[in-house]
Amino acid sequence: MFNHFDEQGQAIMVDVSGKTCTLRTATAQARVLLKPATLAAILEGSVAKGDVLGVARLAGIAAAKKTPDLIPLSHPLAIHHAAIEFRHDPATGELKIEATVRAFERTGVEMEAMTAASVAALTVYDMCKGSDKSIAIAEVVLMFKEGGKSGTFRRGES
Repeated sequence: MFNHFDEQGQAIMVDVSGKTCTLRTATAQARVLLKPATLAAILEGSVAKGDVLGVARLAGIAAAKKTPDLIPLSHPLAIHHAAIEFRHDPATGELKIEATVRAFERTGVEMEAMTAASVAALTVYDMCKGSDKSIAIAEVVLMFKEGGKSGTFRRGES
């Protein structure tokens, strides 16, 4: 059984060297709650700090690649694909950020996708905080993962 502790209870990085490389994909979502006027400014490109979604996209992609620097026991992976997509609801001010990461590796890319979505959401906050202090990052969740021994997970399915 894999875990992050040795027999003495000390934290360790799980040894995945004996596992087979397979194509791993994960998608995570972060929800950012803004005032509708703030979301409108983002979509119009009129936020004082510039292109919010463009910068958030780059921040998320960069974060996926830096996950082992941020999450102490995660493995450094050769990421083959990282993408950030945005969906929005102008009436409510909700912005959904979806991060998808793919790699041919021995371990999954869930943490990379969740880190990417989180950092993209934080970047939206950072770029808009001057005009909207009420911004909230509501949740970061794994939406989908496939590859590896544990198979496929899709949020909402049993």
